[in-house]
Amino acid sequence: MALIPVDHTALVAEQGSKRYMPALVTLAVLYFMMGFVTCLNDTLVPFFKTGFTLSYAESSLVQFYFFLTYAVMSIPAGKIVERIGYQRGMVTGFTTAGVGALLFFPASWWHQYSLFLCALFILAIGIVLLQVAANPYITLLGKPETASSRLALIQGVGSLGTTLAPLFGAHFILSEISASAASSDAVSRPYLAIGGVLFLIALVVYKLALPAVGSRPGQPDRADDTQPRKSIFAFRNLKFGMVGIFMYVGAEVAIGTFLTNYIADALHIEEHLANSYVSLYWGGMLVGRLIGSFVLKLAQPNVVLRWAAIVSTFLIVLSVLSSGSIAVWSMIAVGLCNSVMFAIIFSLSIAGLGSYATRASGMLSSAIAGGAVIPYLQGLLIDRFDWTTAFLLPMGCYLYIIFFAMQGYRRKDS
Repeated sequence: MALIPVDHTALVAEQGSKRYMPALVTLAVLYFMMGFVTCLNDTLVPFFKTGFTLSYAESSLVQFYFFLTYAVMSIPAGKIVERIGYQRGMVTGFTTAGVGALLFFPASWWHQYSLFLCALFILAIGIVLLQVAANPYITLLGKPETASSRLALIQGVGSLGTTLAPLFGAHFILSEISASAASSDAVSRPYLAIGGVLFLIALVVYKLALPAVGSRPGQPDRADDTQPRKSIFAFRNLKFGMVGIFMYVGAEVAIGTFLTNYIADALHIEEHLANSYVSLYWGGMLVGRLIGSFVLKLAQPNVVLRWAAIVSTFLIVLSVLSSGSIAVWSMIAVGLCNSVMFAIIFSLSIAGLGSYATRASGMLSSAIAGGAVIPYLQGLLIDRFDWTTAFLLPMGCYLYIIFFAMQGYRRKDS
């Protein structure tokens, strides 16, 4: 994800080992669980909307409190990972997320929406730790010039979780939506199982002998230019990249959050049937990331990002100006365009930062809070206006990404 110059940062394998396969498999499992847990929120939104009789804006608080954690915890998480290392950071992340998942049981027992939001907040703290630990770690497991490609590939494997989560949610959660007004058991049981899996993965990662990362002896603790930095904000591409991550995640999450209700309204079907279509939205990201991992070896990342954002904007316009199947499938197709955006924005934003990479990872991860703000604002627009007006918001996010791909990514220091 990060383009770290090879002259200043290198992989230092424990006991001289340079076999990265166990680390890459671990990261693939990590991304699978992050994607699965995060995208299961798209199922919780319509479930809680019905179960607690909420407005669209109120139901979007599921995403708000989950992604708010990135704004609150990403920078502290970066410092934690710097202190305890990438492997221990992953173990801590899985354990914390497991605790949050288990807290769904008491929240279900009292059937309180506020308690579910608290549990999601704690679960998200664990996800943030995983994100901050994993992103720069992937970058260091190979050549820096192929960082975007490598991250896209690992995210592609992990996207299997985002594809399966809506199907899992439709079968185990939304199929029980008729009983959700009186009970939250349909939510607590799946999350108890998820919590157990997260604890098991934490134990496995703790036992693994993963490669360590560090700087080469004798190299200065600075970025790739010869002048020391007074502030990490001196990097122009990082500043514009933080806004880019905010906009991208906000648009991606906003579309996924309300896609179930949007499809249900467009096709006049029940929520649990509409939720199955959401897996195709995330499945498009899976396919796109696998393709993108090869395309990015041949094409300039900023060019790929620019065209992906342009096509996303066109598809949203087509969807809101259409009806029925055309409206549904054009909105689902945005997932394919989203596939490589995060990897490219992150890589371009962190290019040339050298030993600042870990701190920059925490700052960029804090920008994932766009997944809290944009869906909530879109929920307000749906409540007060209509779907067409509401989708102007994510469309505006993609317009900013077009700017970033054309000018914002350039590494001219301020």
